[in-house]
Amino acid sequence: MSRTPATEAARRRTFAIISHPDAGKTTLTEQLLLLGGAIHAAGQVKARGEARRARSDWMKIEQERGISVTSAVMTFEYKDAVFNLLDTPGHEDFSEDTYRTLTAADSAVMVIDAAKGIESQTLKLFEVCRLRDIPIVTFINKMDREARDTFELLDEIAGQLQLDVAPMMWPAGMGQNFKGIYDLYTDDFAPFGGAVGERVGGNALGALLPEDVKAKLDEEVELARAGLSRFDAAAYREGNMTPVYFGSALKRFGVRELLDALAEQAPPPRDQAAKGGLVHPSDKDVSGFVFKVQANMDPNHRDRVAFLRLCSGGFKRGMKLKQSGTGKSIGVHNPILFFAAERETVDEAWPGDIIGIPNHGTLRVGDTLSETGEIVFTGIPNFAPEILRRVRLGDPMKQKHLARALTSLAEEGVTQVFKPMLGAQWVVGVVGSLQLDVLKSRLNAEYGLDADLEPSPYDTARWISADAAETEKFIAANRGQMAQDRDGAPVFLAKSQWELGYVSGKFPNVKFAKTRERSDVHEEG
Repeated sequence: MSRTPATEAARRRTFAIISHPDAGKTTLTEQLLLLGGAIHAAGQVKARGEARRARSDWMKIEQERGISVTSAVMTFEYKDAVFNLLDTPGHEDFSEDTYRTLTAADSAVMVIDAAKGIESQTLKLFEVCRLRDIPIVTFINKMDREARDTFELLDEIAGQLQLDVAPMMWPAGMGQNFKGIYDLYTDDFAPFGGAVGERVGGNALGALLPEDVKAKLDEEVELARAGLSRFDAAAYREGNMTPVYFGSALKRFGVRELLDALAEQAPPPRDQAAKGGLVHPSDKDVSGFVFKVQANMDPNHRDRVAFLRLCSGGFKRGMKLKQSGTGKSIGVHNPILFFAAERETVDEAWPGDIIGIPNHGTLRVGDTLSETGEIVFTGIPNFAPEILRRVRLGDPMKQKHLARALTSLAEEGVTQVFKPMLGAQWVVGVVGSLQLDVLKSRLNAEYGLDADLEPSPYDTARWISADAAETEKFIAANRGQMAQDRDGAPVFLAKSQWELGYVSGKFPNVKFAKTRERSDVHEEG
């Protein structure tokens, strides 16, 4: 069969994993990669020494703290499907990076701790998925530890997330008495502690399970079949139903069933919204958007890699693509596929794939690349930062070096930098305080800069827009609190929410925006 954008897109499964910190997301990621043959040994996030360096966590601060703070991309094949796995930051301070990563995903796996149920960050990330109607598969993890009642967990998912739940499996016991999972659709049983993929016929359960566990399982299965929804593929793909799987990522149990489900049920690449209409994966012209830029993946080369989600067409190495807004033609000679910090050059890629484009600051988050240069994808915003800090250098002679470092890191779209119209001290804006630690750590490790992040007098930032005369008038009246973002857009730095309300009341013709659509940036440039 000839390879076309339509046939290749049908094989792709581009998905993200979302969870609250410590629910086991990175461990599950490792086990999926292991099953897909992408790695040969899984690194546990909280193990000691070298074993601690989980393969999908490559940044120094991630390895030290045992958390994921950047979105890694990993590609692997399983059965006849090609998976592009997006491992999102689990920490809430990186929710903006996660939001943008989810713009590149067609579905998501939600990992829930069996003892804790739905936690705050899971809820936040779910809301982002809901905004985009992203279908979600639920994996209830850590069944080999003490867990909450299964019906109670499913009720919580249904109640808090307003989703139909369709259990695909049912756990027999929990914690030290966890015996395995019963398939509600085939009546097979997978014994916990057995060989990977081992299945036993339902009629053999009497000999396998203690009498009380077997009786409880029979009763619960009957109740589940009578009272809970059966899986409906259309409802799942519309984002109204979540199929639920159970297991233990750490013990590599229940993971194969999850991966099989993603291969069979998860949607292929979706149509993407663009100015002027939808772009379809089967369209002949190549197009894609940059949802992430990572600086210094290789500290020896000061490189920047733009992560491009392909949306249509058949991409070939060496192809020239035009950047939206500027019309600049970019030859993509060394496109790469990722495995965490490891990479390999790729000769072709298809809709749903994520390729890395090495560049020197040309590409930014939100850029569209296409053969025609006429497509502009929408829906990738910048968010107003919630924490603003002034940057003070230990060595004032390195001010130019600092400007380059901050601009480079701001290209990744996580830290925002503002240059005040008056005064020389840069202001950095972040969504969460952990980002400040990461910023300091990276300025030191990657740029050799000893910088302090001091409290600033500002509480929040807003992008302003109005006609030219009104903008000029506003800037003249508030020059001491005006700055420019890295694209040169005017930003008002407010000292309090009260002041923001007061100033906006005085200038009713000026718009104060909390978000700025990335696709607008080059239009203005």
